[in-house]
Amino acid sequence: MSLHETFGQPLLTFPDSEKSPLSIRAKALVFVDPRSRQLREELENLAPKSVPVLIRGETGTGKELLARHIHRASDRSGLFVSVNCGAISPTYADAELFGYAAGAYSGSASSRAGWFGSANGGTLYLDEIGDLPLPIQVKLLAALENHEVTRVGAPQPSPVDVRLVAATSIDLAQAVAVGKFHERLYHYLSEGRLELPALRERVGDILPLAEYFLGIYSQRLSLPVPLISESAQRALERHSWPGNTRELENIIHFALLVSSGEEILPEHLNLPAPLALIEQFIASSSAEELAAIRRLLEHAGA
Repeated sequence: MSLHETFGQPLLTFPDSEKSPLSIRAKALVFVDPRSRQLREELENLAPKSVPVLIRGETGTGKELLARHIHRASDRSGLFVSVNCGAISPTYADAELFGYAAGAYSGSASSRAGWFGSANGGTLYLDEIGDLPLPIQVKLLAALENHEVTRVGAPQPSPVDVRLVAATSIDLAQAVAVGKFHERLYHYLSEGRLELPALRERVGDILPLAEYFLGIYSQRLSLPVPLISESAQRALERHSWPGNTRELENIIHFALLVSSGEEILPEHLNLPAPLALIEQFIASSSAEELAAIRRLLEHAGA
């Protein structure tokens, strides 16, 4: 992973060689917007500590980038192991996370350390930790608190030293309230918390990120780097970015391919028009919601 300067501000990226097959694909963050600069300060404060960290943010915001930076900025010499909890097999979750001993399964002549053992001395990153089944959450908490894991089929536990960095796109407190997330694990994770704002909430980061992706894709495709017109800049800053950084990257890639090569205009961005957004909102609203909006409009016009 690299942390260098762009537009006078740090740019956080990591190269293709560092990506896990299970990784989130938001590839860059900048710290230009005031909210991002505050986040960076919080991140730098947490990184050297040994406390677990819970990162909350929408899909595509770059939560894994923060987790990798926490690992790199810590003094942990072990691996950074990234796991998407939604991709863990419910049947073999124990074995995937905690490993198994030789002979534990038919045809398993050798043992496996599992994701937890692979992160020994390093950092285990669990993306969308709310997707873990409750029984596995209980075992995860025990492993973290006792600093040991018991592999499937093993007669005794093995010591481990793992720092947990977890991420979620939901409010885990609500999941705890309805009994779908382990309360003690939630409190364990809450020692260190980072809120990664959605891209629409850090407007100052949009254009620097757009320029970064434009440079990257221009280089990959051996194309001249076009300018982003002022009208296109305004369109980028006005868009709500439901897909966050990942959506911005795709939009810029598309615009580079369909533009003349000299300047990117709003029509090259393929962003939904305001009218289309209103139509989409109306189509997705219930009759009760539309009636409430109509009453508010009537009251405002009275």
